[in-house]
Amino acid sequence: MTFLKSLPEELKPLEGLSQNLWFSWNYEAIELFKKIDLGLWESTGHNPVALLSRLSPERMQQLTQDAQFLDQLQQVNQKFQAYLQTKPTVFEQKFPQFKDKVIAYFSAEFGVHESLPNYSGGLGILAGDHLKSASDLGLPLVGVGLFYKYAYFTQEVDENGNQIEKYKALNPEQLPFQLVTDAQGQPLTISVFLKDRMVQAHIWQADVGRIKLFLLDSNVEANRPEDREITGTLYGGTRETRIQQEIILGIGGIRALRAMGYDPTVIHMNEGHSAFSGLERLRELLELGLTFDEALQMVRNSALFTTHTPIPAGNEAFEFDLMRTYFKTFWENLGLNEEQFFNLGRHINEHHHENFSLTVLALNLSSMSNGVSAIHGRVSRAMWKQAFPGIPEEEIPIGHITNGVHTETWLHPLMIQMIEKYLGKDWRAHLQDADYWQKIDQVPDEVFWQTMQQLRREMTDYLRGEYAKRLQRFASGNHHFPPAEQILDPETLTIGFARRFAPYKRATLIFKDPQRLKKILNNPERPVQILFAGKAHPQNDAGKELIRTINHFAQQDGYRGKIVFIEGYSMAVSRALVSGSDVWLNNPRRPLEASGTSGQKVPINGGINLSILDGWWPEAYNGHNGWAIGDGVEFADPEMQDQHDSQSLYELLEKEVVPNFYDRDENGVPKRWVQMAKESFKTIIHQFSTHRMIWEYLEKYYLPGIKQAEYLAADNYAQLKEHVRWLKNISSKWSAIRFNVLANGAENRIFSAGEEREINIVVYLDGLKPEEVKVELVLERQDALQSHQNMETITLPLKKELGNGQYEYGKKIKAKSDGAYRFSCRVLPNNPKLLHKHDIRLIKWLD
Repeated sequence: MTFLKSLPEELKPLEGLSQNLWFSWNYEAIELFKKIDLGLWESTGHNPVALLSRLSPERMQQLTQDAQFLDQLQQVNQKFQAYLQTKPTVFEQKFPQFKDKVIAYFSAEFGVHESLPNYSGGLGILAGDHLKSASDLGLPLVGVGLFYKYAYFTQEVDENGNQIEKYKALNPEQLPFQLVTDAQGQPLTISVFLKDRMVQAHIWQADVGRIKLFLLDSNVEANRPEDREITGTLYGGTRETRIQQEIILGIGGIRALRAMGYDPTVIHMNEGHSAFSGLERLRELLELGLTFDEALQMVRNSALFTTHTPIPAGNEAFEFDLMRTYFKTFWENLGLNEEQFFNLGRHINEHHHENFSLTVLALNLSSMSNGVSAIHGRVSRAMWKQAFPGIPEEEIPIGHITNGVHTETWLHPLMIQMIEKYLGKDWRAHLQDADYWQKIDQVPDEVFWQTMQQLRREMTDYLRGEYAKRLQRFASGNHHFPPAEQILDPETLTIGFARRFAPYKRATLIFKDPQRLKKILNNPERPVQILFAGKAHPQNDAGKELIRTINHFAQQDGYRGKIVFIEGYSMAVSRALVSGSDVWLNNPRRPLEASGTSGQKVPINGGINLSILDGWWPEAYNGHNGWAIGDGVEFADPEMQDQHDSQSLYELLEKEVVPNFYDRDENGVPKRWVQMAKESFKTIIHQFSTHRMIWEYLEKYYLPGIKQAEYLAADNYAQLKEHVRWLKNISSKWSAIRFNVLANGAENRIFSAGEEREINIVVYLDGLKPEEVKVELVLERQDALQSHQNMETITLPLKKELGNGQYEYGKKIKAKSDGAYRFSCRVLPNNPKLLHKHDIRLIKWLD
């Protein structure tokens, strides 16, 4: 990027601004780049580095003479420098003792901005937002991923509605990142062993505000031609390509951090793609002289795994033969045999087929794990219970932290201006303050509504332009799509639906009754239009068929101009849709939506959700801030479910959504609509921000992981070795533990409603100390449909030692008065240094 070095002195601040993705969430910086050359800004995909590289000397000279531009440049640069240099950060203020502890966040994709298209969809966008909030709050975090030469793919949709995938090589020299070099200025390179050879990778560094994002790239001249293509395409290629990518991501990612001098205290695996990172950490610790058991506990106690996939088939898994091909040498280096190694990831899938699951591997190499919404946490505990034998499903240590969005990225500039005028310019400091956002009610309804209308008009102008580009390719004219000027009436109620086209998301549910939908769309006094956007995976034929179906409807009478599909879904298209749509439609098949974040971006721009109660929405919906499709009712028969949910959707549109939008007062303001939009805004903006999400990760997982890692590693791992000695001792004696219920309990295991009774248990511990275990009585409602439902656990204190390794535990127990309860007993390990009570997965039941 030598061209940036040659910028005139007056324009030098552009060098730093263009190479730090901070610009992507600062609208003043974006306006600055637009002012340089709007046409180039659009044609380069909103890429400031590419824009500056193509700028003519004449235009550059003009800018040096433009006093207004130079003043604007100085102001933006001052804000940028202040952002980077502000000390202490929020994190440093709260936790100064941990400011040098590094958290490494691994993800297969990162969606920070469209100028670095290293993402396919929600997982990547979330990862990008994660980094941005980590930057805003000043967490000591680094990101680790892969750089894909062809990114995901550029989507085109032909006149027959067929998705066509286009792959264009990115030019790293014109992207907002830089190659990491060594002390001699040469590209820093790491190597991984793939099957029968060493493969090298370079490292690109993208700056995301204060956060560094490192992307590994196998396109290295020293590699074989086929190896240079390993990191060619996100989620592309064969199963061998995937395992190769994930070895580079996981194993290579750890090696890259080491090569750059990082020693992360906690590893956060965002999905199972990076699970091999745990294997590399095991290998490193073995090289330091630890035993395998010691290394395993060190790795587990400092790792967090986040699962995002509630569909079994969506979780990454490889056949044992493929694992054997790539990992035989590796497991030998770990001192394991084949069976021991495969047991780390062994899984029997829904087709009763055994394979090596990266989700199971990640769970086995992490003491901390979570889903991404409350419902998804429950689904994940049910999906992966076989990895936690004997542990009640509701206690399986997979928690949840509900996803959020980086507010400033997704807030439209007009919304920011309205917020700053009526709420204050300090709003960024109050993103987690629920009371602060109540002040949105101070915005006059007329102002709020006018802002919404302006957002819809801006979206209309932008998307008509994108749509027109598509029509230009249809030279034959053999189609019935309306011209651009006949779509998207800026005064019409606009529904948006944009997401990955997977069958469970039911993109075509609204077409269940075509004639009823046609009446809704074409009411002359209350018209409706629906915008669709999104990509199907290149190998997902069912998803592609959904796109085809929508495009067929878009050409039919009664739907032309009312149903519009926008091709080439990207972050830029997404920003337009979430800011300009009045209603955001989401109708997945419950409970298959892990979280969903697109609907969280709409209310902060004045839109309202119309959604199935799945993912994040049940945690947000209060009956006044949007609409719930289907009221959470579930059917075993998919057809019955679709029929029920579509009827609910039509009724909501006909009886509530459309009337509320068009019922105006004497000033033309839809009062009920604005009231709901404000309620949506103020209840969602603070609760579903990645600032809240990041802080929750910090308190629930990052800080406990940092403290645990510090404790175990102290004094040359002395505490770790003592912990493993304790673990081996308790594990060796666990099978010998036995217990029985003494009289006044053994014969009658049922408590009647409200009954009080003394329960005493004799436990044989085979030489274990009584303080090493916890004895619990478990009460379960007799009407529970499954075991361990409606559980209440009560710790039984030690009453006396009986001799010969036997101890009596007990207390007076009173059952709740809401029904009959059956009781059982269990023994758990007890160690205050465990991260949670099921950390080592030992449990002994009376039954």
